[in-house]
Amino acid sequence: MSDYIVRATAANAQIRAFAATTKEMVEYARSIHNTSPVASAGLGRLLTAGAMMGSMLKGEKDLLTLQIKGEGPMRGITVTADSSANVKGYVLVPQVMLPPNAMGKLDVGGAVGPGMLSVIKDMGLKEPYVGQIELQTGEIADDLTYYFAVSEQVPSTVGLGVLMNKDNTVSCAGGFIIQLMPFAEDELITKLEEKLSTVTSVTGMLSKGMTPEMILEELLGEFGLEILDKIPTCFTCNCSKHKVEKVLISLGKEELEDIIKDDKGVDLNCQFCNTDYHFDTEELKRLYKASK
Repeated sequence: MSDYIVRATAANAQIRAFAATTKEMVEYARSIHNTSPVASAGLGRLLTAGAMMGSMLKGEKDLLTLQIKGEGPMRGITVTADSSANVKGYVLVPQVMLPPNAMGKLDVGGAVGPGMLSVIKDMGLKEPYVGQIELQTGEIADDLTYYFAVSEQVPSTVGLGVLMNKDNTVSCAGGFIIQLMPFAEDELITKLEEKLSTVTSVTGMLSKGMTPEMILEELLGEFGLEILDKIPTCFTCNCSKHKVEKVLISLGKEELEDIIKDDKGVDLNCQFCNTDYHFDTEELKRLYKASK
C-alpha cells in the first residue's frame, strides 16, 4: 500500500499513537482541485489529520468532519473521513497565493487567518457530537493539539507536514498524533514532553525516507513502542449521479420546472472531488415526475 496509517501504543498502553504517510492522497487532491502550493499544504495537512482521526472512530458507519472557517484569503477547508480512513476534502479558495512566512515556509496560518475549527462526529446518534475551538495559529497541527486538550480533554501532540516540489507537485506528506491516556504517570509525561520537544519537522523526517513505523520508533522507541496495525488510507469520494439526482428531486417541482423551462439542462459539481454532473432537459423532466 502506498499511503497508510500505523496505530500503536507505548509505555504499557499509557500512550497511544498514530502516524501516516499520505503523499499519494495529497497529490491526488492537489491534481483534482488544482490547488496552489499553500492551499495544497493546508488541505494536505487537514486530510492527513482527518485520516488518522477517522481511524479512531469505533463504528463502521461513523463519520468525521473537520471544518476550518477562517478570515484569511483561503477562507476555509473542509475534510470528511470514515472509520476506514477514507477521506475527501476541498479548499474554498484553491488558488490563493501568499509569500513565505518568516521562517521561509508555506504560510498556511496566513492563508487561513483567524477563525474557528469545528470537529463533527456523526456516530449514528440523534445529534452528532460537535466540538469547536478558536484557531490558535491556523497552522492546523497546533490547532488540533489545542482541540484535543480543550474539547476532548486528551493531552496530545499533533504533527502534520506537506512538502511541495518546485513544479507544484507533492514531494511528501504525512503526520502523527501522540496521546496520553488518563492513567499516564507523571514521570512518563515529563519524559515524553522532553522527547517531543526535540522532534524535527514531519517533512524533515519524511524527506529522509522515514516510514510511519520509523517515525513512531524515533518518537516513542524508548518507551516500549508496540505497533498494533497498519491500515490503508486514500482520497475517496462516494458521490454519484444517482445521489445528485436526489438533490435535484429535493428542490421540488416548482424549482425544477423553472430549470426545465430554460431548456439548457443543468450542471452540478461535487465540491469534494470536483466532478461535474450534467442533466439534460429529458432527465430533468423524469426527475420532475419523481419530485413532490
